[in-house]
Amino acid sequence: MRWLQLLTASLLPFAALAAKKSSGDRFSDFRSKSSSGPLKLDDATYSQLTKAPRDYSVAVLLTALETRFGCVLCREFQPEWDLLGKSWVKGDKEGKSRLVFGTLDFVDGKNTFQSLMLQTAPILLYFHPTVGPNAKVDSQPVRFDFTNGPQSAEQIQAWVARQLPADAPKPTISRPINWVKIVTVTTAILGAVTFVAVASPYVIPILQNRNLWAAFSLIAVLLFTSGHMFNHIRKVPYVSGDGKGGISYFAGGFSNQFGLESQIVAAICKFIMLRYVGLTG
Repeated sequence: MRWLQLLTASLLPFAALAAKKSSGDRFSDFRSKSSSGPLKLDDATYSQLTKAPRDYSVAVLLTALETRFGCVLCREFQPEWDLLGKSWVKGDKEGKSRLVFGTLDFVDGKNTFQSLMLQTAPILLYFHPTVGPNAKVDSQPVRFDFTNGPQSAEQIQAWVARQLPADAPKPTISRPINWVKIVTVTTAILGAVTFVAVASPYVIPILQNRNLWAAFSLIAVLLFTSGHMFNHIRKVPYVSGDGKGGISYFAGGFSNQFGLESQIVAAICKFIMLRYVGLTG
């Protein structure tokens, strides 16, 4: 029995060292698994990731992505969250910020949702380190509620950066190139240039026609002098009832006018102008 006690006592330091190493390597293990974006968590991995002691920070998004839950905001924000996680890992390759991103869906973390008494989603929780130089006295996570609607990856990155120490790396968002938009804009520009080149021999003579510009100018002058701007500024009605079941086309008084009234006045002025041109011609 004595030799068994001696053997057990001799193995205690190694067991303690192994346990300490396991705790210290948790950040490296989780970070290696999140090289392609935020970790997909369940109740067990969530507890293991956030348990104390912890010398690293954790940002966990609690969400409900399945259609049956009707969380449109969850589905809208998920691509931005994945982009943030990928950009952070890419920008902090050495892990100096000591931050791990994770996603816990309601289907995989019902017990966690119940323990946190969550009734809505998505919710973002930020866990500060419990040990080390950047440890916080309060072990409760900082909560971000999406009360202002969908958030962009840049907005959440700014919020997360405020939780980190001042000297910690804060990678920026690296959005992928939108090739569809580039091709669409390029095609539209080339199409417009081609149209202008082909149609210019036919369009330019029309644009240089003096009679056409004179007609447009006269129409504009008649339209504006008949009260078109007055109608837009005062928001006058087009017509109004006369109180007897009929329609009144002209407003009473000197400072009132209906929309149709200005068109009638413009038509009368145009008729007079055409008669004048016909007589002088």
